[in-house]
Amino acid sequence: MLGMGFLGWIIIGGLAGWIASKIKGTDAQQGIVLNVVVGIVGGLIGGFVLSFFVDVAGGGLIFSFLTCLFGAVILLSIVKAVRR
Repeated sequence: MLGMGFLGWIIIGGLAGWIASKIKGTDAQQGIVLNVVVGIVGGLIGGFVLSFFVDVAGGGLIFSFLTCLFGAVILLSIVKAVRR
């Protein structure tokens, strides 16, 4: 994901954050900016967690997207649990 650049991170993070918010049912509470932030932070979380199991450095575009999605779902689950 480092080879994509800043704009690539925003696009992948935004898509992953939006889909994760649809999965967790929080899309009505979040705007586009928060979806992008959740996707980017989710990518960091997902990359950290998956680095224990697989080599995440050379995964490619689809693997990077799935990593961001995985991390964003984890992040939204944690936030939802803390809010209760």
